[in-house]
This record gives sequence, C-alpha cells and structure tokens, in this order.
Amino acid sequence: MAGSKNGTPTSPRPDISFPVNRPSERGNWTPEIDAELRAKEASNIQFRRAGGLSRAFFPGGDRALSGIAIRAFLLGCGAVLGILLSIELVLHESHLWRASLFLTVLSIFHFLEFWTTAEYNTPTAFISSFLLSNGSQYRLAHSIAFVETIITSYFFPVWQSRFNPPAVIALGIIMVAIGQVVRSFAMAQAGTNFNHQVQSRKNEGHELVTAGLYSVFRHPSYFGFFWWGIGTQVVLGNSISLAGYAGILWYFFKKRITHEEKHLVSFFGEDYTAYRARTRVWIPFI
Repeated sequence: MAGSKNGTPTSPRPDISFPVNRPSERGNWTPEIDAELRAKEASNIQFRRAGGLSRAFFPGGDRALSGIAIRAFLLGCGAVLGILLSIELVLHESHLWRASLFLTVLSIFHFLEFWTTAEYNTPTAFISSFLLSNGSQYRLAHSIAFVETIITSYFFPVWQSRFNPPAVIALGIIMVAIGQVVRSFAMAQAGTNFNHQVQSRKNEGHELVTAGLYSVFRHPSYFGFFWWGIGTQVVLGNSISLAGYAGILWYFFKKRITHEEKHLVSFFGEDYTAYRARTRVWIPFI
C-alpha cells in the first residue's frame, strides 16, 4: 500500500533503471537519436544479463550461439529430408535415392564434427568446427559427386545397376558407417588433444594418446574420413568421383601425415617414434 506523509498519501517509489547512454546535455529529440539510444541500452542490458559473456557467443562472433543453432537445425532437416526422400524414391524404384542418401550422410557427418568437438574438446568448439567452410575444393568434389550420381541414376539406371549391385551398395554403406564411427570415436578419445588443424607448437597439456583406437590406428580420424569418403562414392555408384576421391584423399593424407608426424616427433621424441613403429595408418601405402 501507499504510505503517507503529513496525512498526504504517497506512492511507492518506482523501480526504474534509467538509461546509461543518454546524452549528457539536453538537445532536440529525433527518431534517429531515440533508435540509437535504445540500441545501446539493449546492448548494455544484454551483456549485463549475460554476466560478462564473451562477445564471441553473440551474433556475428565465431562462437555465436545463434549461428550454431541455425546450422545444427538445417543439418538436422537435411538428414531427415534426405532419408525420407530416399525411402520414397526406393519405393518408386527410382535410382535417384542415392543422391538423397548422400545428403543425409553429409548432414550427419558435419553435425557430428561439431557435436563431438563441443562435447569432448569444448575449448576449440567454434562455428568452423562444423567444417561447412572446408574450402572450395571440398565443396567442388561433393558437387561433382552429386551431379554424377544424378546423371547416371536418371539417364543410365541399367548401367548403374549392372556395375553397382546391392552387394556393392551394402559394402559402401559398411565403409561409410565404419569410417564415421571410427572418426567420431577417435575425436572423442583424443579429447583436447584433437585439433582440426595441424599444430606446429606443442600446447600446454598436449599428450600423446596411445590407448583405445589409437593403439590400433596411428591416425584413426584420418582413417575414418578416408574410408568414409570412398564409401560414399561406392554407395552412389560413381566411377569418376570414386577415382577422384581415392586419388585426392590419398595424396592429401599422405602429405598431411608426413607433415604432422614431423611435429609429433619434435613434441614427443622417442615416445612417438616407438609408437609409430608399432602402429599403422591403415590407408594403403601410407
């Protein structure tokens, strides 16, 4: 209730947060000034409520929560749409189900790249961890694969069935599944020791992981991506892209592993030399 002073009712003092960005001197009001002050005030309130949260998590930042959310949402839509469309096309005996399945596989891969990083290596979880901006050559390779499977599925279905029977398709699916599982589990087991970029300096706390998958595979994440990529082309029934993927991926990982292991030897010395001697990459001729 309102109180009273000298018998005169008084109103309770309102709880008002006055603007902190208002001009120090009075001037003529304009809609532009009002909009500018409102924007500044909203920004102050936002950061006060966030408890000093880094700007990187706000829109436009490299860890923007809104950016992460929209990418995860769209990848989820792509995965679901792809699998539903694949089922529908299979029921109608259309070979175009391959392109739809490729959409699902790609969506799951890119989602898991970020999710695994965020779950097991949180300090390095950025929007770039989705690997959606993985370079023009990466996007070009997938685009060519899409075009090839659509052309062969639509114009040459008989030829495709002859050289890509169900047994071969099953083999490709197994390769994709094994590649994805090995890569994701390798990232999880490495934890903060995993990085999408080759490190030229040994970071504090960087350890040599030799247990789990790493006791069998020297570079399990590379093994996983190599066979995942080739498996996708086997499923799609692509001949040109299969040869291209195999050659490009082999060259890429041969060069990357050679470069990375020079740094690992300098980081861990004899420990890594001994580890390298008792393990294999499981990519042919590497």
